[in-house]
Amino acid sequence: MRKFLVDESGAVTVDWVVLTGGIVMLGLAAQTVINGGVSDASADTAAVLSGIQIQTTFPTPTP
Repeated sequence: MRKFLVDESGAVTVDWVVLTGGIVMLGLAAQTVINGGVSDASADTAAVLSGIQIQTTFPTPTP
């Protein structure tokens, strides 16, 4: 039993799990921030493009 209690061979796995979890959480936080900025930029672009009028005919030339 004593040998089992002092064995630290699985400790590295626990470290990697904690580090991986932290990296995933940082990625999710970054995605949340980026998503808000992209949504704002998309809404601004849509507002500008919806106000543009495209001429579909040519004016009649005057003699």
